[in-house]
Amino acid sequence: MEQLWKDTARFHGHECPGLAIGFKAALAAREYFEISSTDDEDLVCISENDACGIDAIQYLLKCTVGKGNLLIKMRGKSAYNFFDRTKNRSIRLVLKDLSRDMTREEKQNYLLNHNSKELFDYTEVRHQIPERARIFNNVTCSNCGEKLAEHFARIQDNKPVCLDCFTEYKRFD
Repeated sequence: MEQLWKDTARFHGHECPGLAIGFKAALAAREYFEISSTDDEDLVCISENDACGIDAIQYLLKCTVGKGNLLIKMRGKSAYNFFDRTKNRSIRLVLKDLSRDMTREEKQNYLLNHNSKELFDYTEVRHQIPERARIFNNVTCSNCGEKLAEHFARIQDNKPVCLDCFTEYKRFD
């Protein structure tokens, strides 16, 4: 387990409490779903933050943004929603309160040395299982000329435009 932590920290770039949170969440998901790792898209994570912990989830569970099985729903919470498509199971792990009197090193050690059930509340997932990643057709922005996936295009003056070129209509603030 110590080597796995070191390898995960090497992937992330350093050791820190945030990485330890994701490390323990990923290990808890592996245990809950009875898997060691996966290289496909059958395991999905919706993280409710974009902090260090998601690097551990990428490293240990092979969930990535590029494959479409690591999604980030910014809520500012240390909460991770995991889905196993093959077993049709899911679990939401929410970090329990930690003492604010700990140093960074003490917090990291506490996280690494405690059981996941002591660290996380296991609750029901509040989301539907995400659909598999799709490949969309491209359209060209009529303003800047750059290509974009069609589902991000907006219509302005009867022409497709990208979000950067789109002028939002609002009559008041």
